[in-house]
Amino acid sequence: MKRYRTRRLSGALLALTTAGGLLLTGCGAGDAGHDSRADRAQEADGFPAPAPPAPDSGEVSGEHREDGTDREFAPEPDYLSTFALDVDTASYGYARRTLAEGGRPHPSTIRPEEFVNSFRQDYERPDGNGFSVTVDGARTAAADWSLVRVGLATRPARHEGARPPAALTFVLDVSGSMSEPGRLDLAKESLGVMTDRLRDDDSVALVTFSDEAETVLPMTRLGGNRGRIRDAVSALEVQQSTNLGAGVETGYATAVEGLREGATNRVVLVSDALANTGDTDADTILERIDGARREHGITLFGVGVGSEYGDELMERLADRGDGHTTYVSTAEEAREVFCEELPRHVDLTARDAKAQVAFDPQTVSQFRLIGYENREVADEDFRDDRVDGGEVGPGHTVTALYAVRVRPGADGHLATATVRWLDPATRAPHEESGRLEAVTLSDSVRGASARFQVTAVAAYFADALRREDSRHSPLPGAPGMRELAEHADDLARRTEDREVRQLATAIDQARGITY
Repeated sequence: MKRYRTRRLSGALLALTTAGGLLLTGCGAGDAGHDSRADRAQEADGFPAPAPPAPDSGEVSGEHREDGTDREFAPEPDYLSTFALDVDTASYGYARRTLAEGGRPHPSTIRPEEFVNSFRQDYERPDGNGFSVTVDGARTAAADWSLVRVGLATRPARHEGARPPAALTFVLDVSGSMSEPGRLDLAKESLGVMTDRLRDDDSVALVTFSDEAETVLPMTRLGGNRGRIRDAVSALEVQQSTNLGAGVETGYATAVEGLREGATNRVVLVSDALANTGDTDADTILERIDGARREHGITLFGVGVGSEYGDELMERLADRGDGHTTYVSTAEEAREVFCEELPRHVDLTARDAKAQVAFDPQTVSQFRLIGYENREVADEDFRDDRVDGGEVGPGHTVTALYAVRVRPGADGHLATATVRWLDPATRAPHEESGRLEAVTLSDSVRGASARFQVTAVAAYFADALRREDSRHSPLPGAPGMRELAEHADDLARRTEDREVRQLATAIDQARGITY
């Protein structure tokens, strides 16, 4: 039988809850437990079900990390969930390509938050700098279980002429594996077009790496030098091994040498991340650039390419390098990333951004954050601004989806979500919060807004793709693949959104694969 640790809320914390909700101050994390497929099979709804707390015992049940891969529905004393913001989408893009080629994505490459964050949302935007906070939810098909969506949004990007100039150091993989169509050729074409899109006061540098790294072009202003930049890009050729560590280190050195005050300084790594020479460990690579990253605030944007792709290495580099990742497999996707998204979102809205959600134990018996396993932050570090968070630009949205079990008949306050971030220029901290009441969970997922339904379908799809990994508990009310495909197809018709149509296609392709 599975055993769960149970702890009591302190009297002070319980009093605060009774007064109107938990204050967002962190407490310690719990111990790890053990999980197995056989244990879960004994539960009627597919979830561990610890005994409910005795009346007036003060014992509650919350979020608990299993083994670095998934969370369990198990007791916690504080009912807090804390994580660094993440706008990565590479996991979803790579899964779509793998499915389109008839393959099956490995469960280790599936990160649900990157599926969820790949779609446009309907959140209100803030009037000024910082975030708006939207919290809503809907009931699932499983009794007492709901999905709660925490949505964070920044205001749209300023007019192109209003943003600070950009100083971009491109680090391009020219190793042998980049010879495959859709890798270096795609990057060269996109960079050539992007050169025409950037402003005259923007700057670019170009670093290449194979078995060694080389600065092909130092930091160069676009104005009067576009031909020189295009020639440098056109001359790139595939060479030998993949010394990604040398490429990142040289890229940051080049970025520091060409550092521009008052500009957005960023390193853009374009690679299949199949490192096989030199440093191949993300932490070791990051140690070598830590000074440049922290002292000068140079962020890392990872662009993954290739049918074989080192997803884990690229993701760790971007997460620990104060940046984010995406994945491109077609010329259309590459043009969108390099020619539209990068110039438009080159600015930063927030540094070291974290979110903390406080669930009310009077209304919630269990909860679990779906995804974000690699972005967890200790609850007590939420307001410690020395602890790394995530970097978010203008026009971005960040979505966190929770599976929440509501106590039967409960009403009143259900959760408060707070986002904390540092101003990129002044490092001054700011916070914004939003609340959710239990009464608002009256609608089913199918009766929620179209964008909420897209979020739910994306999360359930990611859940299905990694279901064969016994370390992951299935989500409540998870539909079968056929029902999921039909739901996605209906949403694609209703929204007339090309990206939702691509989601429906990917789910349909996955139906033909045995899981």
